[in-house]
Amino acid sequence: MESIIAFIKESRKKHGLSQEELAFKAGVGLRFLRELERGKTTVQLDKVNNVLNMFGKQVVVIDKEPGHDE
Repeated sequence: MESIIAFIKESRKKHGLSQEELAFKAGVGLRFLRELERGKTTVQLDKVNNVLNMFGKQVVVIDKEPGHDE
């Protein structure tokens, strides 16, 4: 999850967007975006995808490499 959080923060700043602007454009609430960027563990993946979609990305399910249990 840390890589998603870092990507969102960095991309938002790179594109010159405030949290308010990104939340509005992604169709999510400001509170949700703030909690997402703070790493709240109980976020809704559909809303995460709404935010990531602004940067041409999405959360997907992939097979883990053997030996990478977390």
